[in-house]
Amino acid sequence: MRTREVDATAVQALLAAAVAAPSIHNSQPWRFGLDPESRSIEVRLDRRRQLPMADPHLRAQHLSVGAAVFNLRVAAAHLGWRPVVRLLPTTGDPDLLATVRLAPPTADVRLPLGELYETIERRHTSRMPFTGRPVPDPVVTEMTGSARAEGAHLDVPDIPGTRRLLRLTQAAEARNAVHPARVTEARTWLTAPGTDAPYGIPLTALGPRDASGRMPVRDFTGRLPVPQLPALRFERHAQVALLWTSHDRREDWLRAGQALEHLLLTATRRGVRTSMLHQAMEWPDLRAAMAGSRRGCCPQLLIRFGHGPEGVRTPRASAEDVPAPATLPEPAVPSSWSAARAEPTG
Repeated sequence: MRTREVDATAVQALLAAAVAAPSIHNSQPWRFGLDPESRSIEVRLDRRRQLPMADPHLRAQHLSVGAAVFNLRVAAAHLGWRPVVRLLPTTGDPDLLATVRLAPPTADVRLPLGELYETIERRHTSRMPFTGRPVPDPVVTEMTGSARAEGAHLDVPDIPGTRRLLRLTQAAEARNAVHPARVTEARTWLTAPGTDAPYGIPLTALGPRDASGRMPVRDFTGRLPVPQLPALRFERHAQVALLWTSHDRREDWLRAGQALEHLLLTATRRGVRTSMLHQAMEWPDLRAAMAGSRRGCCPQLLIRFGHGPEGVRTPRASAEDVPAPATLPEPAVPSSWSAARAEPTG
């Protein structure tokens, strides 16, 4: 069986898929490089995009990188390779979070991940109100299975459980609003209209506030004198899902990130909109409370899902803004590594 060459066209498709992953505050905390000898994509953490207040231990950044790794796997499968992933492949290089080797396919191996490829471009975070029409149980089951396939868990609580999780998220949002350092940090990732900033969250990507006050949408603007959408009434009975892992190590964060993107792409494929509620994860006591009575539960993210309008696209970074590690030769990352996009997870 002939193996496809890792040419500039293939590299462009791989990177465009990888950087379409969601990332906290659209920080896009990743760096990519191609090792020609092993035919592997190296995925590194970009510490220049750290959020010391919201993410002091880099947990959310690991989730973001994990989501990018999953998209690499999907794109590789779509292009005919069998992606072989190693998480944290070496202890001597803590910023090298994963390698994705582009192995030749075998006759007895199917590549079902490739079927998700066309949904990568269509997936967007939606901060708008949903209709309130319940997502059918078979779709929810498929989303849960997508998370489980990556070594994570996805729990969809009942109405009282949902209200409890939203109250904890609302408490975190209230704390953030009165914490000057956290307010300042969030605002640094907000981009003004008309700018060409490749990172951060444009005002056009922000949604309205919930007129009823039930839905804890993150407020990036605070008291800034900027145009805001009128408050709208969100769905009365929200559907949320808690993504969690059994352990809380770096590799678990990376697996949770892959699980997140897998379930988001599954939802997108079924016409379901999603948005991420990360606020409670940024406060240790509230994050612990999110686990509830679950034993061995390490909460990673709360996801709101339902039927409604698409989200607004966020900007793509230029080639200069998605650098390769300096240890790799310059030709390993051609100029076609230019398309980049990510969504805020907060």
